[in-house]
Amino acid sequence: MSRYIIRRILYAFPLLMGVNILTFVLFFIINSPDDMARMQLGQKHVTEEAVANWKQQHGYDLPLLWNSEAQHQEKLTKTIFYQKSVGLFLFRFGVSDSGRNIGADIKERMWPSLAVALPTLLVGLLVDISFALMMVLFRNSYLEHGGIVLCVILMSVSSLFYIIGGQFLIGKLLKLVPISGYDGGFAALKFLILPVLIGVFSGIGSGARWYRTLFLEEVEKDYVRTARAKGLTETQTMFRHVLQNAMIPILTGVVVILPLLFMGSLIMESFFSIPGLGSYTIDAINSQDFAIVRAMVFLGSVLYVIGLLLTDISYTLVDPRVRLS
Repeated sequence: MSRYIIRRILYAFPLLMGVNILTFVLFFIINSPDDMARMQLGQKHVTEEAVANWKQQHGYDLPLLWNSEAQHQEKLTKTIFYQKSVGLFLFRFGVSDSGRNIGADIKERMWPSLAVALPTLLVGLLVDISFALMMVLFRNSYLEHGGIVLCVILMSVSSLFYIIGGQFLIGKLLKLVPISGYDGGFAALKFLILPVLIGVFSGIGSGARWYRTLFLEEVEKDYVRTARAKGLTETQTMFRHVLQNAMIPILTGVVVILPLLFMGSLIMESFFSIPGLGSYTIDAINSQDFAIVRAMVFLGSVLYVIGLLLTDISYTLVDPRVRLS
C-alpha cells in the first residue's frame, strides 16, 4: 500500500510542473507584461514611459527566462519565471499588483469559504443519499416517479434563481436571516444559514439522481439477491450491502472536492458578500490583479491534485484489490 501511495505522489510533481509552466505561458507570453500594464492603467493612449514605470514597480521589467546581463546564478534568478512562478511551488505567493500579501489574504479568507462549503457538502451529502435511497427502496412506485420528476425540475432551474429567490423570500419577506454579510465567531452563523440552505437545496436534483443511478446498479447484482435469499429485509439489504458497495464512486465524487472547498464558491460568496477565496478571486479578476489570479489558479491545481491523491488512498480503504495494483 505504501508503494502505491508513493507512486501516486510522484505522479503529482510533473503534473504541477506542467500546470505552472502553462500558467506562465498564458500570463507572460501570450498576455505579455506590456499588455498587463496597458490593461491595468486603463487608459486609451498609454505612453511607453507609463508602461515601463508600471512594469518596474511590479517586477515585470525583468527578462522572462534568461537574464544575459546578470552574473552567474542571477542569470536564472533575476527573471520573471524564477521570481513569479518558481516560488509558487513553495507556496510563496508574493505580493499582489495592488501591494497586498497574497499568502496572508489566503490564510484569512479560507476560513469563511470553509464555513460555507463544508456544511453545504456534509448536509447535502446526507440529504442526497437519503433521498436516493428512498427512491430506490420504493422503486417502480409513485414515490420514485415523483422523486425523479422533482429532481429534473430542480436540475432545470438555474442556481442564480435559488440564490435570488432565497434572498427575497427568506431574507427580505420573512426576515429570518440577513440577506448578505459576514461576521466572525458564532455571530457568523446567522449569515451562513441562508447560503448553506440554498447550496443544499440547489444540489438535490443532480446529487440525488446520480446516487440513485449508483444504487440501482448495485441492487440488481448477485450478492443482493443472495442477501435477500438469506432473509434480509429490503431496508437491511440497502444499508448493509448496497450502500457499502457503492462507496467507491461516492468517494470519488466527495474526496476530490474536499480540497477544493478551500477555494470557495465564486457565485455564492459574491452574492452573499462573504469574504472568502471565491469572492477574492472574483475581485482580482474585476480589478485585473494578475498576481492574485495566477496564485489562485496554481493553488486550485494543487488542491485538485491533492483531491485525486486522497481519492486513490480512500480506494485502498474500501477496496482491497486496489492495494495490489
